[in-house]
Amino acid sequence: MRARLLTHYPAVQALPPVLRDAVLTQHARHLRLSAGVRLFEEGAPCQGFPLVLTGEVRVARGSAGGRALELYRVTPGEMCVASTSCLFGHSVLMAHGLTTDVTELIVLSPTGFEMWVEDATFRRYVFSIFADRLADLMGLAEAVAFQRLDQRLAAALLGHGPRITITHQALADELGTVREMVTRLLQRFARAGWLRLARERIELLDAAALRTLATGRPPDAA
Repeated sequence: MRARLLTHYPAVQALPPVLRDAVLTQHARHLRLSAGVRLFEEGAPCQGFPLVLTGEVRVARGSAGGRALELYRVTPGEMCVASTSCLFGHSVLMAHGLTTDVTELIVLSPTGFEMWVEDATFRRYVFSIFADRLADLMGLAEAVAFQRLDQRLAAALLGHGPRITITHQALADELGTVREMVTRLLQRFARAGWLRLARERIELLDAAALRTLATGRPPDAA
C-alpha cells in the first residue's frame, strides 16, 4: 500500500521520511470502498485529505432541485480541490464525492494534512495541483455559461472509443442537466446517423460529425 502511494504521489515520496512515516502511522486511514459510496458530503466539515490508490472519486455540486453538476474526478495521483480548500479555509465542503468504481485510498486526518503542508516541497505540489484544477473549473464554468447543451454532450461522448457503456442519467449528471434533455439530444443524434443507442450503451457511428458540433460548428442534424 505504501509503495503504491509513493509511486502515485512523488511529492509524498519527497517528504522527509520521519515526517512522512509519522503521519502515515498516526494520522492516516486506509479505506477500500465499493462503487457508489459517498466519500464526503456537501455542506459537511472535511474529515480528511484523500489520496487515491485505485479507482475513482466523482466530485460534484448539487442543487436544491436534486440536480448535480460534475466538477472533476479524482484518480490515482490526483488531488481533491474541494477537500483541500475546505482544509485550508477551515470551512464546510462545497461539493460531494462519490466513488464510481471499487476505490482504494488513504485519507489523511486534518492534522496529518497540516503537518505535511508545513513541508515546502509538498506545499508547492498542493498549490500547483490546486492551480491546475482551478483552471479546469474555470473552463467548466465557461462551457456551462456559453456553450449549448448539444455541444457539451457531443464533447462528452468523444474520447472514449467507439462504444460507451453509460446511462443517460450518468451523462445528465456529468453535464449538470436532467435525463430527459440528454435522452432527447441522443435521439436527435441517432436520427442524424451519428450514433446508435442501446440499453446503457452508445455506439458512435460518425465521430467527425460529433467533433464538428463540439467545436461549435453544428452539422445539419435531423
